[in-house]
Amino acid sequence: MSLRGLPADALAWLGRRGTSALPLRPIIGIALPSLGALLKPLVATAVFLLLVLAFLRVDLAALRSHARRPMIVIAIAVWTMVALPACLCWGYHLLGIDVRSADLMLALVLQAATSPMMSSPAIAAMLGLDAALVLLGMVVCTAVVSFSAPVFVRIFAGDVVPIAPSVLGLKLFAILLGSAVTALIIRKLAGQDRIAHYTDHIDGCSVILMFIFIVAVTGGVGTVLVSDPLTVLGLIVLAFVLTFLLSGSTMIVFIRLGRRQAASLGLMASQRNMGLMLGAAGAVLPDLVWLYLGLAQLPIYTLPQLMKPLLRRFLRGTDAAAV
Repeated sequence: MSLRGLPADALAWLGRRGTSALPLRPIIGIALPSLGALLKPLVATAVFLLLVLAFLRVDLAALRSHARRPMIVIAIAVWTMVALPACLCWGYHLLGIDVRSADLMLALVLQAATSPMMSSPAIAAMLGLDAALVLLGMVVCTAVVSFSAPVFVRIFAGDVVPIAPSVLGLKLFAILLGSAVTALIIRKLAGQDRIAHYTDHIDGCSVILMFIFIVAVTGGVGTVLVSDPLTVLGLIVLAFVLTFLLSGSTMIVFIRLGRRQAASLGLMASQRNMGLMLGAAGAVLPDLVWLYLGLAQLPIYTLPQLMKPLLRRFLRGTDAAAV
């Protein structure tokens, strides 16, 4: 084996096995706050490059397959990006969270208003769910987030948000358009066959970038955990409850599509792309927003592994062999 081949082989190995280490990444960030502080300035760059790689890996054939049912596509987008965020944000307002803690309200609004994570199709595939349907939902929701998110921020957190909602929308649009165009250029230059050949290497790069992002956003958690453990514990419980709420309500809404499809969309709805919001506005967000969005990574990366036995039971009688 040549020295030149060693890094490439290591990258491919990492791409094939990176998803199995999902729960460890936020734990590493919490345990090594100095590493998180070192990587924090790289969050916006890591988010942009993750989006480029995710767009590069989009399965166009799978998208076309599901896109033949436009009403389902519209229903997914309306529920995930309009109805669900509206219900959550009104609920937060009725509970008085905006009065008790404006910074926490901002964090919760940003979480509710953002689109699903770009890695959610890969996690769905790992769990044996309908990754193509998740991919379609993720792409459609990502296409509208730069228009819908500023509306929710203006209505529910406009008094405290440190960035104008219109500026947030423009930054989101620039990040998404820039990453999509970059991926398109790479796809044209490299060719689909070469991209397919280097799938594991692309996934390996994504694993490294995801590690940078997660460690950076969870880096400040350890310090607060020592100084104010009750706040950290409360935010962790809140993050887990909201993840279950997002997933469970979505599964109920889409259960008529079938259990596997409902579970797939439930996963997608609960995997909110908070990194996109940090990439667009992270430098000016209050510390509490960073803290909550960092803690919210815990359910995102631990529950897929922990929920496997429940998924097997829920999908019993369907094609759940891969779960």
